[in-house]
Amino acid sequence: MNTQTLPLGRVVATPAAIEALTITNTHPLTLLRRHATGDWGNLCAEDIEANRLAVAIGARIMSAYTLPDDTKLWVITEGDRSVTTILKPEDY
Repeated sequence: MNTQTLPLGRVVATPAAIEALTITNTHPLTLLRRHATGDWGNLCAEDIEANRLAVAIGARIMSAYTLPDDTKLWVITEGDRSVTTILKPEDY
């Protein structure tokens, strides 16, 4: 886990992600906190390494989380750190 916190910029979520969070009673700050501190959830080793590089060079960072009902959500922070989006993979 990273000791620094990633700037998230403006945080937005798709309607489908908001619905999934509501259904599972998952607070979005739970996912955002994990994302911002380098706990990128269910990523393969290659994607984790890509995120580490992205933090260093200012590229897009992506996390993947599974909610209690097995719904998958992504959290993506843009390279310029202006916006972070919570979305379902099919929203991408």
